[in-house]
Amino acid sequence: MTGAAVDEESVLAALRLAIRAPSVHNSQPWAWRVYGNTVDLYADPSRHIPATDPQGRDLVMSCGAALHHLIVALAASGWAGHVHRLPDPQRPDHLAAVELTPCTPTSTDLAAVIPRRCTDRRRFSSWPVPGEVIGGMTELAERHGLTLQEVAEPRLRWRLYKAIAAGAETQEADPLYAGEIARWSGRLPGATDGVPSANVPLPAPARGRMPMRTYARPAVVESPGQGEPENAALLLLSTFTDTRASWLRAGEVTSAILLTATLAGLASSPLTQPLEVHETRAFVRDHVGAKKTAHPHILLRLGWALPGARELPATPRRPVDDVVAIGR
Repeated sequence: MTGAAVDEESVLAALRLAIRAPSVHNSQPWAWRVYGNTVDLYADPSRHIPATDPQGRDLVMSCGAALHHLIVALAASGWAGHVHRLPDPQRPDHLAAVELTPCTPTSTDLAAVIPRRCTDRRRFSSWPVPGEVIGGMTELAERHGLTLQEVAEPRLRWRLYKAIAAGAETQEADPLYAGEIARWSGRLPGATDGVPSANVPLPAPARGRMPMRTYARPAVVESPGQGEPENAALLLLSTFTDTRASWLRAGEVTSAILLTATLAGLASSPLTQPLEVHETRAFVRDHVGAKKTAHPHILLRLGWALPGARELPATPRRPVDDVVAIGR
């Protein structure tokens, strides 16, 4: 490794932003090791949620989102991160090694919105998402070798609605899944992981909204609105292979899209439930996806928050000391 030595506090500051990334059930399934000018990212298998995420796809995508958050945070502080993905075939949980070199600060706008990005499961307004914003996100995905499809045609949205409802019904019939939801949601203040009650809306009908995952002890009372239907954009992110490397890339691109949405003033919520069940994932691929050979990984719901909607509290995170090891 050549170049200036990075100071430990700069890396820790970037990692504090990296761990703000979204993760399945806010499980934060990552572990980091810092040694010299290299930051290693590992999946933490002890935080795998198997009934929700049988293949571990959501776990790896969660880590991919954290990896992208890290690269953005480092770039904003003047460090370029050169990423070696899955560097050790004998250690599949070693997801990435990031080598740091000095650079001119970039991505400061994206880094600035990391603390503001949050998953908003509430009803969105009837205002449309601008086409140029969706177009920019589509090109972003294509630059990384992925496809991003807006699901806008009414028939396809109806099929997607049915797939989400069917996936939820299958999962909720599984006692192991019910146990995971009970353990990982309904969190009270003071928790360091899981889905807080203060971030989950009480069940309420909302015209135009896709079914949302049911969590324990929801506590958010939504604004009644004016009866207008939600007009969220629904974006389906897919890859051309279904490998651990593809899952990691999908997580990275998910992070880029969500931060771009936040920068544009949009609210967002990732939806993975219909893609966690084999049958409904196949249905989405064959009957919703534009490319039948692509593998769908995540559905992103973007829209404008209702006027007057209060800011949601930040979801909790584990202390950085719990997830970062410093090599000497």
